[in-house]
Amino acid sequence: QVQLVESGGGSVRSGGSLRLSCAASGYTYSNHWKGWFRQAPGEEREGVAAIHNDGNTTYGDSVKGRFTISQDNAKNTLYLQMDNLKPEDTAMYFCAVQTMSTSPALHPLSRLRYNSWGQGTQVTVSS
Repeated sequence: QVQLVESGGGSVRSGGSLRLSCAASGYTYSNHWKGWFRQAPGEEREGVAAIHNDGNTTYGDSVKGRFTISQDNAKNTLYLQMDNLKPEDTAMYFCAVQTMSTSPALHPLSRLRYNSWGQGTQVTVSS
């Protein structure tokens, strides 16, 4: 059974930094993407950043240059370094993993690509 456990959320002032972690277990599919999504109250879940097992990355336009996604395959852990945080980054952040083959036409930041999700960790940025 796939388990994804996020940690590292919290409250920071505008301009501050946070590092999210997602510990993954219970799957062996190797040709896959892992991603971070976020959802603010009343909003759609939005793709923030994604990384393929081969190291390729992609970012949402609103976080480019501020957020960095990385992975430690030996530890099966996904990270999201968030710098220069803004109040509009306030949301629940979820990690997600593709654990089976999906359409290659799906963008890595499409939630449809992912079939396993964590419970989320709250990030709050005050001005």
